[in-house]
Amino acid sequence: MLKIEGISASYGELKVLHDISQEVADGETVVTVGPNGAGKTTLLRVISGVLKPTSGAIYFDGQRLDGKEPYEIVDMGIAIVPEGGRLFPGLTVYDNLKAGSYTKRSRREFKQSLAEIFSNFPILEERHNQIAGSLSGGERQMLAIARTLMSRPKLVMLDEVSSGLAPKIVTNLFELVKAIKSQGYSVLMVEQNVKKAVELADHAYLMESGRLQFLGTKEDFIQSPHIKKAYLGI
Repeated sequence: MLKIEGISASYGELKVLHDISQEVADGETVVTVGPNGAGKTTLLRVISGVLKPTSGAIYFDGQRLDGKEPYEIVDMGIAIVPEGGRLFPGLTVYDNLKAGSYTKRSRREFKQSLAEIFSNFPILEERHNQIAGSLSGGERQMLAIARTLMSRPKLVMLDEVSSGLAPKIVTNLFELVKAIKSQGYSVLMVEQNVKKAVELADHAYLMESGRLQFLGTKEDFIQSPHIKKAYLGI
């Protein structure tokens, strides 16, 4: 579904990504892990069109997408849950969800999407009139994921969904990601919590200093001596 070929990217003179290649198949969950500053978020910014690559190509469902504007990429079926959620804190839960349903296709299917969201996230239905900024940290992240699903994407990209949250909430959010996958979405997730993220992965990539250092299945990651020592504490 998603094919990244030799992508490099920079912020001004600072080169952040170096010849990155990845793939996400239809219905697959792919995780990119690595330390803070590895370039994981930059990769998602390039895919979503916020940052233009300096070289390489990206294809989605066979169509070239690098060079397109972010709104065009959302129309193609890619949506991102940004780090920290970035809700509209002064709006209600309902209005945040409505804001996520802004593409032509998702506007037509708004009622159906809302019913599905409230079925999957009953706490959001209970609090649909509550101001988003008054939700707990876990509820805000849940709303951010739900708002992204309102655009009816084919591929959901998740940027550090566990960042700053308590361990119990993190466990619940990872269960939620597992449920999203079971509903047929393709998922590309970047995450510092290597242990929990790799448990969800069909395939995983390790990124360090803007370069891919390792790729494989969940079993490959668990068996890698470097990953066990540096990231899993084994």
